[in-house]
Amino acid sequence: IEPVAAPPQPDLSQDRSAQSRLLMPVSGSIVQEYEKGRNDGIRISARAGSPVKAADAGTVAAITRDTDQVPILVLRHEGNLLTVYAGVEDLAVEIGDRVKRGQTVASIRSSGQPVLHFEVRDGFESVDPMPYLN
Repeated sequence: IEPVAAPPQPDLSQDRSAQSRLLMPVSGSIVQEYEKGRNDGIRISARAGSPVKAADAGTVAAITRDTDQVPILVLRHEGNLLTVYAGVEDLAVEIGDRVKRGQTVASIRSSGQPVLHFEVRDGFESVDPMPYLN
């Protein structure tokens, strides 16, 4: 009797992003979850230099810097939704640029902790990114 091979398991990670409202902006593990009032986004561990992608099509609304002069990128999307990307460098966009879903907008910074801080905001109010990513 020959052993029966298990059927291949589908890789749903790509489907999840294709079907979700927002794409996961970087490949990596979530190392800190959203907690209203304490952490306004999620932190995703990724290799330094990894590309950071636009979570959805939109417009570059703002580029600011934190106290260490590290860029913070804000994209505006349909439905008054904003996405915020911190812990990045090598920005590939400028204020006013239109971006496509999945377009590389920056990379994970090479100095400090290689982590993307990612926020979703409904207007100015922070919301849990996970329902948008799943």
